This record gives sequence, structure tokens and C-alpha cells, in this order.
Amino acid sequence: MDELKRIKELTNILNQANYDYHTLDNPTISDYDYDHFLHELIDLENKYPEYKQDDSPTQKIGGAVLDSFKKVIHQVPMMSLSNVFNQGEVSNFYDKVKKVIDKFSVTTELKLDGLAVSITYVDGKYVSAATRGNGIEGEDITENVRTIKSLPLVLKEPLTIEVRGEIIMPKKSFHILNEERMEKDEALFANPRNAAAGTIRQLDSKVVAKRNLDLFVYTLVDAIKYVKTQEEVLKKLTEWGFKVNPYYHVNCSLEDLYQNINNYDEIRKTLSYDTDGVVIKVNELSYYDEIGYTAKSPKWATAFKFAPEEVETLLKDITFQVGRTGVITPVAELEPVLISGSIVSRATLHNEDYVINKDIRKNDYVVVRKAGEIIPEVVRVNLDKRDHQVPFKMISNCPVCNSTLERKDGEADYYCLNLECPGRNINGLIHFASRVAMDIEGLGEKVVETLNELGLLNSILDIYHLNDYYDELINIEGFGKKSIDKLLLAIEKSKNNTADRLLFGLGIKNVGAKISVILLKEYGSIDALMDAEVDKMEQINEIGSVIASSVYEYFHNETNRHLVNELKAIGLNFKYDKVSVIEHEFNGKTFVLTGTLDMYDREAMKQLLEQHGAKVTGSVSKKTDYVLAGKDAGSKLTKAIELKITVLSEEEVLARLNK
Repeated sequence: MDELKRIKELTNILNQANYDYHTLDNPTISDYDYDHFLHELIDLENKYPEYKQDDSPTQKIGGAVLDSFKKVIHQVPMMSLSNVFNQGEVSNFYDKVKKVIDKFSVTTELKLDGLAVSITYVDGKYVSAATRGNGIEGEDITENVRTIKSLPLVLKEPLTIEVRGEIIMPKKSFHILNEERMEKDEALFANPRNAAAGTIRQLDSKVVAKRNLDLFVYTLVDAIKYVKTQEEVLKKLTEWGFKVNPYYHVNCSLEDLYQNINNYDEIRKTLSYDTDGVVIKVNELSYYDEIGYTAKSPKWATAFKFAPEEVETLLKDITFQVGRTGVITPVAELEPVLISGSIVSRATLHNEDYVINKDIRKNDYVVVRKAGEIIPEVVRVNLDKRDHQVPFKMISNCPVCNSTLERKDGEADYYCLNLECPGRNINGLIHFASRVAMDIEGLGEKVVETLNELGLLNSILDIYHLNDYYDELINIEGFGKKSIDKLLLAIEKSKNNTADRLLFGLGIKNVGAKISVILLKEYGSIDALMDAEVDKMEQINEIGSVIASSVYEYFHNETNRHLVNELKAIGLNFKYDKVSVIEHEFNGKTFVLTGTLDMYDREAMKQLLEQHGAKVTGSVSKKTDYVLAGKDAGSKLTKAIELKITVLSEEEVLARLNK
């Protein structure tokens, strides 16, 4: 029929356009024409669903909504790579291979900073996809991966194969996503890798489709059945229709290897996606079994990790900001500079000692990098460019309220002790409403600042009286009835939060989420804690004199007591319900967290584990039950392996928490 013919024609046109644009980076039709053809195809498929093709590009729009992710056992484990960080370690890797194989070559490929994925095809058709997980067991992300436009749904040959690759979020998509989240006052993703990981775990594939993820494929399971070298693997994958990163080389000597690593370090600064190193593999597949494997990694491959990018710029000024506990932090105001894919104009200087020890001065030229590729920091001063800059001098008065600052013996920080300081108040409000504290959806940083500027939100108590200004709130530009109704509902819901969240939200110095739980387990309620004596608190395990004094001083300040009593009067939960700890296999187990997590930050993961009865400590010992190891886990992971302690991935922990 004509309809079937047209559906096939449109499918071919759009698939070719997707391949040209997303795989070859060479668009061949305009966005207008693409959208026109796509809408025509959607209309035809809706009218004649029986004619829809297996490789229809409309499948990449998304539509499946899952309840959860199913577990998948990898038939061939997804091993991680060992890391090397300098030429000496590269040379050691090369020499170890040479002791086993006299003559060989190695490939170098850009190490993409994303999420590893395993993808299966049967008779040339896309069937399934799974995360790495713990290497043995991953999660089924088939529907979400289907939406990635660079993924071929049908291969150019009818093969039954398993390939592996990296799901990434291009920098452009990352910036668009964070701009949208900022407008909605949602928490921003720290970097493209976290954004990619968070996106691929969305249960609604339509959300995934809108975020424009990308995919590079870099290996083929049981590749030796098809080819003889890793170079041939990459060429064959390209022939079959996969997107393969074009930056790969074959190196026949250690000198070539060094040179290509240096070349990649320059190339990566120009790319539209993040990379964090170079993957080095023995090229000849037949040598792999002879070279062998460790328990975690192949001995025939390793990953060279780039040093954090360092950039020089002008430090125009040193300003000061006030934290929620009154701590004063010096901040470097920089001439804006591009570092690791984003513009940096400010960097923390931590405290007076940090600035003096590094001799950082206004109008210096300084070298800046992102610690962990996320947080900008000043590394050093270029003294060759110093002229007559004046040495740094710490301020003596609060930059917001002008109160005299105080630095206590044995501490590096200065504090504003004025409890009514506006600088302390706004940061305290932001903390109180944050996800890790009272978790009031819709009351993020931008909303708090806006309401504070309008005089509607000056204290924690004001949060629970915002309903009195309903008519005024819905008329504020950018808000509206729907968003205000949602915000007020979230505020009302927060009254039922556990008492430890409230205690943490109050922002008492030295009292974090974990300490809040410990104190309330002991005293049972905030009421009882308000009258606790220092000497008795000091006797509680993990409390000590510093924390006990902070709690006592806070609750014996009349302003604070008035606030806390008012919060109780309007119905916030003050009683700690010991039954609120969820019965779970982790009850009473000791965890240590190490490395960078994808879905949760460290504090949020600690809270989650503690809600399930676990204890989270900072060091690995024989008493440790589990180590949760994220990306770039270091010495704690090594010690856990030595002590034969069970190591879990973040995905594995979350799966067991959700049982």
C-alpha cells in the first residue's frame, strides 16, 4: 500500500539523518525538514500501527514508564580498569606486558567521562541494555537507552552480538538541562557525568529522550570471533553502524604512547564532551589470555588519568561571604576563565591560614583548577608576574552586619556571632529547606533569595507563615497560583518530618545529620535535648565536648529557644520515633563510603543508610561490614579488599535498600 511505502521511506530518511547528524556529525537535512518528516511519520504510524518498522525513529521519543529497574546478570563480567597517573606508571604497565609478550602494539582511545553500558543485539536488532552495576550484575535500562539518537536500532548486518560503550551527556545538553533546572529552582547537576547517570536512571523514558544523551561504543564481547585486533574492532563497529570515538591510535613503541597521551591532553580541551583520561589496550586480541587478569581488572589494559586542568587568570579581588553558622569564608573574584568545560569566575579561599600560607594577594595572577573536576580552587600564585600587590589581611568585622568577628583557639575560621545577621539568616533558610534537612520542595536557593528580598522570608518561622501572604505570593512574577499551592503544600508536609531532620535543619554549629540522629536517639525528643547538660552529652559516643557545648549554647540562647518553641506550637514534629528506623538487613551494620557517587551525594547516602539502621564511619577496620565504593575509590577500597570486607557499588546498595 502507499501508506506502507511512505512509512518505510520516512523511516529510512530519518534514520539516515540521525546517523549523519549524531554519528558522523555531518547534518544533511535542516531541522525544519527533519521535524516535518518526523511529524508526518508519527501521524502515519498512529493511523497504521501495523506498518510501524522495527527501526522506526519514533521509538527514540520515549514513552515507557517503569516502576523500577530489573536486575541483569552479565554473561561476561564488565571489569573495571586499573589507573596510571604519570609516565613512570605508564612505563611500568608497558614493561609488565613486555615481560609476557615480546612484540606487541597498543591502542590509545579517549576515556569518556560517562556511564558504562552493555548492549545486546539479536539478528541485528536492538534487544536490551544494562548498566555496569558491580560488574557481575547491572540494571536493565533498555527503554532509556533506546531513546539515544546515536544508537542504531537495526544494524547493517543481521548479527547477534554484545557491545559495550559509554553513555555521555554533551556539554551543550548539560548546560541546557541545568538552565531548565535553575528556572524550576531544582538542584543543579555538578557535571555532565552526574547528569548522564541521573538521566539514565529516570523511570520515564520521555524524560530521558528530552535530555539528548549520546553514546560511543568502544568494544565487542568475544571480539576475537570477528577480528584480530582492537583497531579492527573499532573499524568493524563503525561499519555496523555504531558511533565510535574517532580519536584512537595504534602505538608501536613506548615513545609513541607518551606522545599520543600528550596529544590527547590538548585535544580534550576542544571537545564538546568531557573526557578524563586515555584508555591503553594491547592491540592484539590473541594475547589477552596469556597476559591475564587480576580479580578486578585485565592486565592487558589500563587507564591513564589526566591531571586536573590548570588555568592562569587574574585575581581581581578577595571578598568575604557569611555561612549559615556564621563562618566567614574569603572568596577569590577572578577574571572569568574556561576550566574543564565551564566558565569560572569565583573560587573559595577557605580561610585566613590558607590565603597566608599560599601568599595569595589581590591583583595576583593565580593558577586555578577544579578540585575533583567540580569545585574551583586557587592552587598557587605566579610570582613572576607579581608587582606591588599588598599582602592579604583578614577582615575584623562581618561584611554583612559589621559585627566584630571572632576566631576561637584551635580553629582556622572566623565567625560572625550576631544571630540576627542577614548573611547568616539567608544561608540558614536555604539550609533549613534543603533536601538533606527539611526537604521543602519548591523552596530552593533562588526562591528563598527572592522572598527574602521582598521581606516575606526573614526567619525559619516565616516559612510556616507564608500562607498569610497567599494573594501577594501568587502575584509575584515567575510564581503563579500553581507553584505557590505546591510550595505551601510542601511546607505543610514538612511538619511531619522526623525530628532529626528538624534538628539538623536548625543549623546548630557542629551538628550534622548523623549527630542529630545520635542525640535524639539518646534524648528521645528536641524538648529533652533543649534542657540537656553538657557533661551528660559529652558521655555519649561520638559527641564530645565541642558538640555538647555547641548544642548547649544554642538552646540556652533566648532567641533560639523562642524560635524552637514557636516551631513546636505550629505543629512540627519534636519527638524522635525510634521505630522510624526501617527494619532491614543493614540494621546494625557498619558502612564506610569511598569514591564519588552518581545518584546521591555522600551526606544523602549516609542519611539513607542510617534510616535503614546502618552505622556510617570514616575509616575501614575489621569491624566494618560493608564498603560502598564509588568512582575513583582509593586507599579505603584497597584496605577493604585486604581485610576481605564486602564491597558494594552504589547501584547494589540502592537495589538492596529497595527490596
